Amino acid sequence: MPEVFRKEGYVFFFYANEGQEPIHVHVRHAGGYAKFWMEPFQLDYSVGMKVRELARAEALAKENNRLIRSKWNEVFRH
Repeated sequence: MPEVFRKEGYVFFFYANEGQEPIHVHVRHAGGYAKFWMEPFQLDYSVGMKVRELARAEALAKENNRLIRSKWNEVFRH
């Protein structure tokens, strides 16, 4: 499970077998979990995250869009 980055207790990562899907990122925080599509940017789903946590996860994913895309290409397009 390639990790993209950690910030403020949020862990952003990919699953190693998902390279055939469009670019997306998973995030864990405080027992909750979410998945964001990067193109176009949108929430796919979330489980167990409070509204405030989900909003922060979304903001962090948007702020780190370039890093997420770069890491995706490094992991899945090598």
